[in-house]
Amino acid sequence: MALPTSLLASNVTPVLLDAIPTHVQTAAVRAVFALPRSIRRLIAGRPIRVDGQELALDAQLLLTLNRLANGDGMAHRDPDRSRVDMRKSSRLIAGEQIEPVEVRSLDVDGIPARLYTPHGVGERAPLLVFYHGGGWVLGDLDTHDNPSRFIAKNAEVKVLSVDYRLAPEHPFPAAADDALSAYVWASKNADSLGVDPSRIAVGGDSAGGNLAAVTAHQAVRTGATAPAFQLLFYPGTDATVRRRSRDLFATGYFLTDRDIDWFLNHYASHREHRADPRFSILRAEDLTGLPPAYIATAGFDPLRDEGEAYANALRAAGVPTILTRHQDLIHGYINFLAAPHFRQALHEATTTLKTALALTPTL
Repeated sequence: MALPTSLLASNVTPVLLDAIPTHVQTAAVRAVFALPRSIRRLIAGRPIRVDGQELALDAQLLLTLNRLANGDGMAHRDPDRSRVDMRKSSRLIAGEQIEPVEVRSLDVDGIPARLYTPHGVGERAPLLVFYHGGGWVLGDLDTHDNPSRFIAKNAEVKVLSVDYRLAPEHPFPAAADDALSAYVWASKNADSLGVDPSRIAVGGDSAGGNLAAVTAHQAVRTGATAPAFQLLFYPGTDATVRRRSRDLFATGYFLTDRDIDWFLNHYASHREHRADPRFSILRAEDLTGLPPAYIATAGFDPLRDEGEAYANALRAAGVPTILTRHQDLIHGYINFLAAPHFRQALHEATTTLKTALALTPTL
């Protein structure tokens, strides 16, 4: 599937790639990442350096493959077609299915969800309520199946993956409402889920990281039981300010400036909604009393600076916060488990989650 950069302008197009069976494309992707480094460098091209950072070779390879299959960015068509594209690309770069993990479908007050239980984890286990990324428009339980499995297995936690309503069919604040409802439901149904109610964390990536942060804030401010921890991957935190990283990485790094506008216009077309703390959590007047957080950003990500601004705001509010910038990675890296370098970054997060929940006092 991967071709040298000089061939990317050839007659190979996404239409032709669609004719190749998915399992063949998936095998080709895995084969590319298994090639010797010198060959992978030849395919990816010269190293890319921006803002004092060098892009990881695996990230360059992934971007080469993505441009070949989809062009630049995540959103090229109407929402329905873009959702189909995301499901397909997720299968290609998800890697081998993580096992052994038991998966059970659930109905969470009308919201579809899946409960992931890793082998060896019994009753009163810790739980992560997880919200997938996709700009509040794309993504579902399938696109984030393997990341959910990875987190469950490596953090030794149960994972409740939530399929919240998507825009534009369900604009702001539908996703935020669903996210909070799912967390409250999990807290109330801890016994039936076989989890410890005092060790329920929230987490997610990108838009899902936004929803996890918003859920933690809303739970504390409304008097609900606060989550034990926040696991936030490259979250969107402020749609009211354009920060430097959005200009630095506007094109060419998977999530584009155009994508961000496309997502915002579908989820929160009314400008006044963008300052609402249920959307732009960084605009919240009071961040005190929130649970400890792990925030991971990617160096080559237009959302990098707002994620890091949120980490600094939490620290200023007295919230214990770990901030990790993976300087050589791109937005969306928790989905790219076919590449070993991306798995290492996710493994750091799961180790942190496991440790944090192990140290949380139980009821």
